[in-house]
Amino acid sequence: MPAPEDLIWFAVALAAAGGVAGVLAGLFGIGGGAILVPVFYQLFGMLQVDDAVRMHLSVGTSLAIIVPTSIRSFLSHRKRGAVDQDLLRNWILAVPLGVFSAAFIAASVSSAGLRAIFALIAILVGLRMLLNREHWRLGGQLPANPVRALVGWGIGLLSGLMGIGGGVLNNTFMTLYGRPVHQAVATSAGVGVLIAVPGLFGYIWAGWGSAGLPPFSTGYINWVVVGLIIPITLLVAPLGVRLAHALNKRQLEIGFGVFILSVAARFLCSLV
Repeated sequence: MPAPEDLIWFAVALAAAGGVAGVLAGLFGIGGGAILVPVFYQLFGMLQVDDAVRMHLSVGTSLAIIVPTSIRSFLSHRKRGAVDQDLLRNWILAVPLGVFSAAFIAASVSSAGLRAIFALIAILVGLRMLLNREHWRLGGQLPANPVRALVGWGIGLLSGLMGIGGGVLNNTFMTLYGRPVHQAVATSAGVGVLIAVPGLFGYIWAGWGSAGLPPFSTGYINWVVVGLIIPITLLVAPLGVRLAHALNKRQLEIGFGVFILSVAARFLCSLV
């Protein structure tokens, strides 16, 4: 059992992570998972959670928190008319199917495997956003189905494995086809809803009956952490939305790239 002072730091770190995640949810449309997963991984280690389920628990708990956070962020962006709702309607089945596929994979993949997936995808996306040039385009229009549906499935799959809200990948997809970064960020908040809701149930199923889970866990979801973080993220998410619409395109891209690369570096260090 951790010492009382460790529990105090645990609570302080959770509160700080919730605040940062809420701002990032509005700022980048990412649901906050990219900051929550590495923080949870460290904090569950402080609580001596079994390494075999530590990363899985971090990913699943992050997805549970993203549900209300993404909804709040999406509604705020939609009020500003920035969301591509046609794209979201096209992905209403494809993205959740990808998330359920991720839950099946997570049920058998190792903790180190999940960390490697998180780090590798984050590096690729971060470098693309940081080094982006206007001529880096795949086209002037988003692809039609079935390619569009396949991309939605892939975003759901990879985001489900990473415990993120999909903005990391959807921002890249939309901007590669010439969409404004502000529209990509706003639409990503809606993608987060399509990912987090099935992800919540998928990770409950994937971790059902697993050994080594801490108290108050249902599958790979820890409800104590969820209950502590959600009020904070909901409170500050609108602040991130205001920042997103106040900053210019290049500022958003550079900020996003630096952020996601720093997260990837942390997980690579844990694998070495």
